[in-house]
This record gives sequence, structure tokens and C-alpha cells, in this order.
Amino acid sequence: MAAFYNQATLSYNNITLKSNIVTGEITETLSVTKTAVSDAYSPGEVLTYAVSLVNSGTSDLTGITVTDDLGAYDFGGTTLVPLTYTDGSVQYFENGAIQPAPTVTTTGGDLVITGISVPAGGNSMLIYQAQANEYAPPDVGASITNTVTAESTGAVTASATAEIPAENEAILSISKSLTPSEVAENGQITYSFLIQNTGNTAESGAVINDTFDPLLSGIDVTVDGARSTTYTYNELTGEFATVAGAFTVPEATYSRDPATGAYTVVPGTITVTVSGTV
Repeated sequence: MAAFYNQATLSYNNITLKSNIVTGEITETLSVTKTAVSDAYSPGEVLTYAVSLVNSGTSDLTGITVTDDLGAYDFGGTTLVPLTYTDGSVQYFENGAIQPAPTVTTTGGDLVITGISVPAGGNSMLIYQAQANEYAPPDVGASITNTVTAESTGAVTASATAEIPAENEAILSISKSLTPSEVAENGQITYSFLIQNTGNTAESGAVINDTFDPLLSGIDVTVDGARSTTYTYNELTGEFATVAGAFTVPEATYSRDPATGAYTVVPGTITVTVSGTV
């Protein structure tokens, strides 16, 4: 709702008089809200957004264009867009009923959806997806804020924003290798477990479980080269497990290209080895 003010003047015989000031209000007929369905984002994650348009007027609003800036921000005089629209993902509803797909274009980084209508006294909704790309800040405390604007004929305009924070989490992966790959009976082998963390938070509760076949005897365990005793091993079954808290996988570090603004992830890593005689 927007207020407006008006005052008149009366002139005669070189005299000018001012009237009282009248006040009025313009009731907005179109309102917009935008919601990020997810509570937080991780690099590469596909996010879902919902845009609700409400028409409080007595006439249908037609020819509406909805524009989403996809979180665009300035980086050294260059505009970077941290979200990439997922082609074909837009769904369009009027008063809850699905409608034919509207026209969708990406212009200058913006997502532009045209041909939207909102019934009198009713609502329309747009649901679509976008992926957090290499320009989405992954650090703890970072966020993406994007703004959607709806414009209809008759200069009716409304806008809304949605902010979604970066997920504070560890994202682990594990790979296993064997040295040597060929060994004589009663020879010694070493299993190596490389654990990587591409998340922005360290993880100290991870546990490695494995069952060695053939069985190992006289095992020796290290974490990043330091001998460890925080594990369990059954020489009769070959079942091996580290104890929770036996190691901490550090958080990833992030570098940024000073020219393009793109983020590069350098995973935090630890290596656990188990050596024994077969």
C-alpha cells in the first residue's frame, strides 16, 4: 500500500493561497512472495524456488513478466550469477490448477518468464529449479540472495527476495587402494583409505568399516603416517573398524580466480592405512 499527497493553489490579484493537503492511498493489487524450498545450499546442489503471485483486485492481471536475477552480485565490476536455471523446470499454476508451460528465456543472466496471468481475487504460482554453480560462495556464513520482480500491463509491479545460506557441513568421500596388488603367501599387504572432505566443516565422527579377505594378522594402523590404536579388529572374521573420533577430516579450502571470480575447491584429506600379513 502506497500513500500519495496533493495540494492545490488559488491565485488572484497577485495573491496565492494554498489549500489543505489531501492524503490518499493506492492499494497494491499484485503482491509477490518468493520461497527457497531448501533451508541451505551446497556447491552443485539443485535448488527449488516457489514464487507466489496474489491479485487482490477485481480484474484479472494478464501479460505478467516475472524476472529472477538468480542471485546476481558484483565482483570487481563484473556481474556474477551464482545460480544456473535448470532448463524445462518451470511449472505454472493458476488457483492451484496446472497451466501450459510459459515462455522462458535467460537474458543477461536473468531468468525471464513471460505470459503469466493472475485471476481476480486469486493467485498464481511458479515453481522452478536452479543449480548452485562455481560462483556460489561455499564458505561458512555465505549466502545467496536473489530477487524476483513481476510486472504487468498498466505498470503494476511487485518484487520479493529470498535468501538461502550455505550449508555448514562435511561432504566426505572414500577411496581404497591395495599395495602390492600381487603378494606371496605369508607376505605383507597394505590397504590405504583416502578420505576427502569437500564441505566447509571438519568431520571427526566418521568410522571406517571393512572385512578383510584374506584375513590379516599382526596388523598395523596409521592415520596420516602416525600409528593409531583406536580401532577394533577380529582376526577370526577379518572385521575391522576404526573408533569414532579416531581421526578428523579437515574442512575443504576454497580459492577464487581473481579474474573470473569462480571458486575452486581443495578438499581436506586424511589417509588411513592398515598393514598386515596374509
